[in-house]
Amino acid sequence: MTTTIDSLRERVNQTAASGGRLVIRGGGSKSFYGRPEQGDPLEVGDWRGIVAYEPTELVVTARAGTPLRDLAAALAERGQWLAFEPPRFGDGATVGGMLAAGLSGPRRQAVGAVRDFVLGVRVLNGLGEVLSFGGRVMKNVAGYDVPRLMAGSLGTLGVLLEVSLKVLPRPVAEKSLRFSVAEAAALRMLNEWAGRPLPISASAWHQGVLTLRLSGAAAAVAEAHRGLGGEALDDASAETFWEDLREQRHPFFAGDEPLWRLSLPSSAEPQQVLGPTLVEWGGAQRWLRGGDARTIRAAAVAAGGHATLFRADVASRAEVGVFQPLSEPLARIHRRLKHAFDPHGVFNAGRMYPDF
Repeated sequence: MTTTIDSLRERVNQTAASGGRLVIRGGGSKSFYGRPEQGDPLEVGDWRGIVAYEPTELVVTARAGTPLRDLAAALAERGQWLAFEPPRFGDGATVGGMLAAGLSGPRRQAVGAVRDFVLGVRVLNGLGEVLSFGGRVMKNVAGYDVPRLMAGSLGTLGVLLEVSLKVLPRPVAEKSLRFSVAEAAALRMLNEWAGRPLPISASAWHQGVLTLRLSGAAAAVAEAHRGLGGEALDDASAETFWEDLREQRHPFFAGDEPLWRLSLPSSAEPQQVLGPTLVEWGGAQRWLRGGDARTIRAAAVAAGGHATLFRADVASRAEVGVFQPLSEPLARIHRRLKHAFDPHGVFNAGRMYPDF
């Protein structure tokens, strides 16, 4: 059956009336992320297509089921892209799943996160109402907080119908460099470089090797390369490295051990005592394999950040939880938001926390 807004609304109203639950599903590429799914699938993957694209305004609007690969191809024809490099984790990745998961790739340290590029959304709430927030132009800020709120909400607030995004021109030149350096020294270097006008667009440290990407005008990239030194990667190897890092095909991500994502101040000390580590975003994102949940979360808080159980089996996600436990004031805010958008608790029940 072809998906329409009316058919989605009818399904939502019927489920709410019966006290049921729905799992919003586009391409299913991010189903591993978050607590275990509860409910019947609400398929939205064929609600797709680019609604509007204004290359001169650097704005695109697409239906939530639009495959990311299709959107990327359309933008590439005009030399543009989603600069925050959203990970796909599979060919089925969609625009709605990208926003709902709120994940960004290696370039996030330079350009910002997915939430910083969201201009507007249309959402079907738990009462079957279609709500519009934000707009299709960058200068329109009316209701801007709600579109940003949808980033990382994992579908708990409603069914995304359309998303308007800011896009950017692709960089003119890029060069990736490698340095042999221990983690503590790499963190010091990254923090020192962050205070200088260098065109650094991505960084990654693992097993004694720091990889750095420079992006921008050709002259600026060349000058930065001369000043920083390092071993230059050929273009093909560099492209493969950053894509493998974004899609978690890098060898660090292989295996079945739990994968933790630590969000820390970039200057935080190395966390290798907790397990094997890969560092991104100038030190602000630390990936960790294995370890005890309580120990890892306590260490993250002590370092001034928080820890997310990014990948694990269903039992582990249910038992220890995926996201850092909230303080009671923050939990109340989350519950109120959930009730405002989805008063009957229809959408993605328990995906973030047990009660919302």
